[in-house]
Amino acid sequence: MTAMALTQRPASVLSRLLHRHEACRGWLLLAPALCLMLVAILFPLGSTLVMSTWSLDGYSVDRTPTLGNYSAMLGQPMFGALIGRSLVVATIATVVTVALCYPMAYFVAFHVHRHKALWLILLTLPFWTSYLLRVFAWKVVLGYEGVLNTALIGLGIVQEPLAALLYSQTAVTLVLAHSWAAFAILPIYVSLEKIDRSYIEAAADLGDGLTRRFWRITFPLSLPGVVAAFFMMFVPTVGDYITPAMVGGPDGMMVGNLIQAMFGPMNNWPAGAALSVVMMLTIGLAGLAFLAVGRLVGR
Repeated sequence: MTAMALTQRPASVLSRLLHRHEACRGWLLLAPALCLMLVAILFPLGSTLVMSTWSLDGYSVDRTPTLGNYSAMLGQPMFGALIGRSLVVATIATVVTVALCYPMAYFVAFHVHRHKALWLILLTLPFWTSYLLRVFAWKVVLGYEGVLNTALIGLGIVQEPLAALLYSQTAVTLVLAHSWAAFAILPIYVSLEKIDRSYIEAAADLGDGLTRRFWRITFPLSLPGVVAAFFMMFVPTVGDYITPAMVGGPDGMMVGNLIQAMFGPMNNWPAGAALSVVMMLTIGLAGLAFLAVGRLVGR
């Protein structure tokens, strides 16, 4: 009897704790998925960090810890220029996409009162196709004898096809902006949908016009969705290598292409891991800077 009481006592104490503290129940529910995510994230990151301290000795890998890969990158301006180009292209594509997607999300959230789910499906319908198919479609549109050049020649705007439309930074920015637009629309829409309409009605009763209500109430309250849209688009685009490889050419090459080459044809995994670590740190610093700017705008 005593043994049963001793075994049941911890269970009863744990049960009372779970019933009294909602946070404990939440952490208990999150624990399995959280542990899996931590293992799936920390193990690859740790492996990449350790591999970045190795070096390539001919055709074999020297596992003696060294910072030679990082010093080699600091000594070659090509790496800094490539990282800078990737940040600029990803930032422009992200800002343009968020700016264009905000009005669409605003329209669905505030002006569509029936069949909102249908509108969201229509907005995301182009993204149901494969990512590669969308990039190939843009090659058809922007090609030397593509749809856009044919239309410009037919309208008499140009006399010969424009070679600069494809295989350029402009083409990479345009394709990235289109390919990841769905990741910007949805978080902005969710943020706008959660805004309490009574705030806007109260501002209207106090004499604020449409523009003033938007900048004083709607936009500040939707900033979490804008920040989420920025990160959901900026992080994957800055490291994208498929789009630059297919529509960028030499002038549109980004850091993802060099990392892919180091892990692929160049077979220099330690250097590729070091460049990956540098890019992760760069993206983290860029994200912190954007958060600081977002807080200033919110204030």
